[in-house]
Amino acid sequence: MKTLTQYREDIKNLMKKAADIDAKCVAENREITEAELALKNEMLDTVEDISKIVVAMARQDRIQRNLDEPEPALTKPGPANQKLPEIRDKDRFASFGEQLAAVMMARPGGRIDPRLLNAATGMGESVPADGGFLVQQDFANDLLTQVFKTGLLAPKCRRMQISSAANSIKINGIDETSRAASRSGGIISYWKDEAAEKTASKPKFRQIELNLHKLIGLCYSTDELLNDTTALESFIKAAFAAEFGFQIDEAIISGTGAGQPLGVLNAGCLVSVAKEAGQLKETILAENIMKMRSRLFASSRQSSIWLINQNIEPQLHSMSLAVGTGGVPVYMPAGGLSNLPYDTLYGRPVLPIEQCPTLGTVGDIILADFTNGYIIGEKGGIKSDMSIHVKFEYDESCFRFVLRIDGQPIRATALVPAKGGADFTQSHFIALATRA
Repeated sequence: MKTLTQYREDIKNLMKKAADIDAKCVAENREITEAELALKNEMLDTVEDISKIVVAMARQDRIQRNLDEPEPALTKPGPANQKLPEIRDKDRFASFGEQLAAVMMARPGGRIDPRLLNAATGMGESVPADGGFLVQQDFANDLLTQVFKTGLLAPKCRRMQISSAANSIKINGIDETSRAASRSGGIISYWKDEAAEKTASKPKFRQIELNLHKLIGLCYSTDELLNDTTALESFIKAAFAAEFGFQIDEAIISGTGAGQPLGVLNAGCLVSVAKEAGQLKETILAENIMKMRSRLFASSRQSSIWLINQNIEPQLHSMSLAVGTGGVPVYMPAGGLSNLPYDTLYGRPVLPIEQCPTLGTVGDIILADFTNGYIIGEKGGIKSDMSIHVKFEYDESCFRFVLRIDGQPIRATALVPAKGGADFTQSHFIALATRA
């Protein structure tokens, strides 16, 4: 026997098929055929039969809820026996906060909202809260969207969805480490006289493999907060969107690749520009900036950004290039001469982020093209479970959020250009070496 939701979905699909028959006749400017009419009547008969089942099941559900409703308390009801807000939609929650509050109510002896999807995780279905409840899909997707909006770097990366039937994805690409003698990993072309012997060549390929890792967050919420669904939704979404966004950006910069995404500072494709001769520790010079820019792929200049730790800004403000007896500023703060809403270096945005290492160490300033240089794979959005027993003695409930994600730079190594030599490699990601 199907669930009420499944029966309603069957009705929806059958009505769509019937409407498609009418639309086809209109598009072809003709009357309906006998075969089409028979098929349409058959579908409508089925709809009427299913509708009777839906009405009976909805009635049974309504009666059962009334029977399960606890007797009104003489004193002010506590969180365990409070009445849930009136259910406006029999299959869906109006908000994320309303669903979390319903989960909290589904403790032993409490009322289980029929809209909850039970998803036992080892303790069994006899105690629903022990098993946990999945977040309604649209809310889960909404929370994931907020995560990528909250993070500064993740939205700039290339993203790929991994199917529900897989835990990883392999992406084919060209394995090109040098363009000095060939292109595309081995392709060569040449000028030859007529009838001269030809030399064969072929490209070289590699695979980028993304294996999903778990990003997990826990949250404890008091029963008092759970009673206010509006405050709950605002708190939970804001807190975990910000935290997951921070951790994903942290992994994009410094991830080890072991149980987490591979960060650009640990990737083989990172180009580290050496400090100037005699350069003092914990300093950044205009010459550093110029040399970093010269190592970025020329094609990445229009999509690149500068990332900095905020403690290097005082040095950027005083940085300039000597021209005759005067100087030209290298760093342009927002507004002022640049007339832009953001700071710039060589015309590209400068973003201060917490994930950049401190002044004087590799990564305190990074020139990066994430759009063309970094790929993220994620699966199924954020999943959520809830338990009332972890902090039962404190009148607190525990919410767990899990996001399965992986990421890495698209290139495995830096590239030796056609002209310039092996000491002048180029990449999507450029950093300044340690100045100790």
